[in-house]
Amino acid sequence: QVQLVESGGGLVQAGGSLRLSCAASGRAIRTTAMGWFRQAPGKEREFVAGISYGGSTRYVDSVKGRFTISRDNAKNTVNLQMNSLKPEDTAIYYCAADPGLRMPPSDQATSYDYWGQGTQVTVSS
Repeated sequence: QVQLVESGGGLVQAGGSLRLSCAASGRAIRTTAMGWFRQAPGKEREFVAGISYGGSTRYVDSVKGRFTISRDNAKNTVNLQMNSLKPEDTAIYYCAADPGLRMPPSDQATSYDYWGQGTQVTVSS
C-alpha cells in the first residue's frame, strides 16, 4: 500500500507559479511511476504529467514548456513545478502511483493504483 498526500495548492494570478508536492508513505516509490492528474468542475479527470522510475517524463500538450515533474527518491516525494499558469489550469490536482515498471509513464488513470486526496489550484484572470 502507498499513501499519497498532496500539498502546495492555492490561489494564484494568471502568469504566476505554484509548486505542488506529493509525499508518499507505506513503501518506497523509487521503483514506481508517479503521475499528476487534474479534474476541473464538470470535466473528466485528465493526465497532466508523469515520471517513470527511471526518470523519463511525459506531459499533456497543454502544459508542455510550463510544467515540470520531478522526483526525489531519497525523500519519497514527487513535485510538479507549474509556471505561467493560466485560468484553464484551475482544477483539483491529484498525485497517483503506478507500481508497474512502465517507461514512459502511462497517461491512463486506470494504470495508477494509488491516489491522493487532491489539492485545489485556482488561477485567477
